[in-house]
Amino acid sequence: MSLRTLLFAVLASASATSMADEQLELGKKVFTEQAQPSCTICHALNDAGSAGEIGPNLDELKPSAEQVSNAVKSGVGIMPAFGDSLSEQQIKAVAHYVESVTGK
Repeated sequence: MSLRTLLFAVLASASATSMADEQLELGKKVFTEQAQPSCTICHALNDAGSAGEIGPNLDELKPSAEQVSNAVKSGVGIMPAFGDSLSEQQIKAVAHYVESVTGK
């Protein structure tokens, strides 16, 4: 492997890690602050420090990113839809965050 190839691989890996960290950070912010009403009001999620009891405990449910994304966009049961109030980037970030911190 050439030095140039190795350097590119290291930089690409660092960039991907940084992007993943940024997405997790944004997802947590959406979960705790940006979604209105806040996800923390209804959902328990250890990483977010929330103990809501109206909706499912996400640590126990361990939803996939796709499940979270669908629920956030369209709503489920008494959960309101956030498809019009959150951007696609915010929805993807919160879905990734919940999936990541619940160990899915």
